[in-house]
Amino acid sequence: MRMNNRSLLKCAMLGTAGLGALIFAVTGPIAWAQNVPARYDVLILHGMVLDGTGSPGRAADVAIKDDKVVAVGDIPAGATATLVIDATGKYVTPGFIDTHSHAAPGIETSELAAAKPILLQGITTVAINPDGAGPADLAPQIAAIEKYVPGVNVLPQIGHNAVRTAVMGLTNRAPTAAEQARMEALVKAAMDLGAYGFSSGPFYIPGKYSKTPEIIGLAKVAARYPGAYYASHIRDESSYDVGVLGAIKELITISREAHLPGIVDHMKMLGPSVWGKSPEAIKLINDARAQGLQIWADQYPYAASGSSLQASLVPGWAQEGGQTAIAKRLQNPEQRGQIRKDMADNMTRRGGANAIMIRGYKADPSLDGKRLDEIAKARGQDPLDTAIDMLIKGGAGIVSFNMNEKDLELLMKQPWMMTCTDGALVTFGEGSEHPRAYGSFPRKLRHYVFERHVMSVEQAVHSMSGLAAQVFSIPNRGVLKPGNFADVLVFDPKTVSDVATYQKPHAYSVGMDYVFVNGKEAVAKGELTPQHYGRVLLRGH
Repeated sequence: MRMNNRSLLKCAMLGTAGLGALIFAVTGPIAWAQNVPARYDVLILHGMVLDGTGSPGRAADVAIKDDKVVAVGDIPAGATATLVIDATGKYVTPGFIDTHSHAAPGIETSELAAAKPILLQGITTVAINPDGAGPADLAPQIAAIEKYVPGVNVLPQIGHNAVRTAVMGLTNRAPTAAEQARMEALVKAAMDLGAYGFSSGPFYIPGKYSKTPEIIGLAKVAARYPGAYYASHIRDESSYDVGVLGAIKELITISREAHLPGIVDHMKMLGPSVWGKSPEAIKLINDARAQGLQIWADQYPYAASGSSLQASLVPGWAQEGGQTAIAKRLQNPEQRGQIRKDMADNMTRRGGANAIMIRGYKADPSLDGKRLDEIAKARGQDPLDTAIDMLIKGGAGIVSFNMNEKDLELLMKQPWMMTCTDGALVTFGEGSEHPRAYGSFPRKLRHYVFERHVMSVEQAVHSMSGLAAQVFSIPNRGVLKPGNFADVLVFDPKTVSDVATYQKPHAYSVGMDYVFVNGKEAVAKGELTPQHYGRVLLRGH
């Protein structure tokens, strides 16, 4: 008990008896209040808590009040709650954070705002507008997401390709000084609004036409904002251009020059030409970190990537102007011949026609789920000509089987590796989606932790929660401790699993018994609840 001068003077005047009476008057009600049983909204009892820091799991109870975690440990006897969950034999963890999500624009619609396939993976926060994508003005996007209330927390980023398209279109040239200034102004406006970081995708047009100084200039704008970062689908994950090692070096250069943490998005060694280069890539990152740079990465736990026919096969010079311009070039016999020659090299990089599975071909959805060589054989064509015909008719998404498990597992074990889906949010059953959209996080747990023992469950959960919150500077999330927002999972290690496959990608993951978003039940007993409890998270708000 602290007493001011007036209280001490009064005690002196009252004498010893008066002092005792005053102490009783002060402490009596407090002691009485402490004996009143605590009342919570949620009590999760007898679970194995993995707090998201990577520390060993411990038996503990978790209490939630309003939208916060208020206790982790031994809950006093007699405590009560509106909802009491017996988590015996189950893990209790922070909600997972998807550091690379294509949930927008799906989450902007009333149909998909609930984000069911995301929540059933245990994901409670998604970072949108990766690969440099998204709108150049974030305000309408944020308003659209908030209109229907998202099922998960949404963290917006501002994309390089978005601002370059807004200022320069899809042209293959360097920006003028005035255009660079306009792009920088768009980045500043987005960061002022609350964007968490700056994303790029120089593998895709128009970012493909940028040079490193252009990106550095834009990254420097983001670097003015405490906690911001630079996340990139690097220029080359294979041997298209500068090569995967050269592309990682470019990201490190941008991070160094802009004084900004750098993140290699969905890190991989794509295609047989670069299989086995993961140790060299890891050394590049470790050396940069040893020099004091903050270099990180994320990864989805699949040996197949997802992209488009256009980005994967068409040479960069022929993509200028976008889909319509590509179709015209491919119908010009002279240009078609040159493009076809370059496409042959790119198909080899991807592992051949059998390694390419079509998904999302609007001109003929019956081809979704089929391999390119299979389609070509049925048509009596060379696979390159089949791909060209499809590109003329609007192109298609693809699943590309082009990674090596040894590289994937070695990268996964790195202490700087986070977890992502790189998945879209689409209408259930429509198109041939990559299974990562439904299963990435449970797959990492089931396949790589509990079955193959590639990493400990503590490290896996850390990569999915606390590490992501640290790298992205997300306050009061990612770690299970009093005072943090109550994004909390209860899942069964015996049943948590992905169900989606390449052949049947539309299948919800299982095993997430409870998912709390901002203290509310988003998933209860493995089923989605009707209400949405997510928020748009804006830096500084």
